[in-house]
Amino acid sequence: MNGHALDIGFPLGAIPPPAVLSYGPLATAVLGLVVVAVLTVPAFHFDHPGETDLLTICFVSALSVFVSYVRSRRDARPDLERTVAEAAQRAVVPPVPERVGRVRCTGPYRAAERGTLVGGDFFDVREGPHGVRAVMGDVRGHGLSAISTVASLLGAFREAALDRPDLESVAARLDRRLVVDSASAQYSELFATAVLLEFSPDACEVRIVSCGHPAPVLLHGRKATEIDLAPWTPLGLGLSDGTPSDGITLSLDPGDSLILASDGVSETRDTSGAFYPLAARLAALADEDPTALADRVRTDLVRYAPAVLDDVTILVLTPGSPDGR
Repeated sequence: MNGHALDIGFPLGAIPPPAVLSYGPLATAVLGLVVVAVLTVPAFHFDHPGETDLLTICFVSALSVFVSYVRSRRDARPDLERTVAEAAQRAVVPPVPERVGRVRCTGPYRAAERGTLVGGDFFDVREGPHGVRAVMGDVRGHGLSAISTVASLLGAFREAALDRPDLESVAARLDRRLVVDSASAQYSELFATAVLLEFSPDACEVRIVSCGHPAPVLLHGRKATEIDLAPWTPLGLGLSDGTPSDGITLSLDPGDSLILASDGVSETRDTSGAFYPLAARLAALADEDPTALADRVRTDLVRYAPAVLDDVTILVLTPGSPDGR
C-alpha cells in the first residue's frame, strides 16, 4: 500500500462472477463497469492497477456477462414452455361454470410442481337431456402428451353426456375412446381413472360410477362420509365390451355437497407417512358457503404435507334450486 492508496483490485474483481447467479447480463455488465471505474478513477484513492491486472478484470467481467446471458436464455425456455403448456391446459380444461342446471360447481386445479409442465387431471360438468352429468379423472402421465389424452376423453364425455341413455354407457364410451387411441403406437398403454356422476332432473338423486378413481365424499352439514362405492376397472384396459355394474344411486337432501378429489389429494402424505384424511378433515373445513370449500381444502392440504407432489384437483358439486339457492 502506498500512502493512503488501497490495493483491493483482486477482491473487487471477484464481484462480477457471483452476480451471474442472481442477475441478468445487463446488471452483471453494470457491476463489471463499476469495478473497473472504481479501480481507475483517482478520486477513490486506490492503487492504479497494472495493465495486466486491468485486462484480467475486464476479461472476467466480460465472461461473467456472457455466462449470465446463457443462464438467462436457459432459464427463460422452461418458463416459456410452461406458459404455453398451461395455456393449452386451460383451453382443454376450462374452469367449470358457477352453476350447471340445478348444480352449483366449484373446481380449482393445480398442476404438479415437480418439473412437469402440466398435469393429467381432468373434469367437466354438462347439462343434457338426461340431467346434469359430471366427470373427474386422471390420465397416465403429465405434460403435453397428457393434454392430448385429456382432450380426447373430454370430447368423448361431452358427446356421450348428450347421447348415451345411462351413466354406465358413458363410462363405456370413454373406455372405448382410450382403447382406440392406444391402438396407435404414439398413444400406447393409455389408461385413466375416472368417477362419473349423473344428477336427476330435480337434483334430488345422484347416480355415481367409479372407474378406479377415489370415491366422492358426501358432505351433509358438517358430517362428511366417504361413499362406499365399488370401483370398476380403469378406463382404457380394453374392457369396453362390458359396462360397470357397481354404480350406486344416492338420495340428496337440500344443502348436501359432493366433493370429488384427485388422487393428488388422497395420496398426499404428512411427515409421518400418513395419507391425507379428506373425509375426517372436512368437518372442520365446512361452513355455509360451499363455493369456498375447495380452496379451504387445498390450503389445508398444503399445511398438512411438507410438499404436494401430484396434481391437486377438487370439484365441489352442490345441488340447489333453479333460482340459485
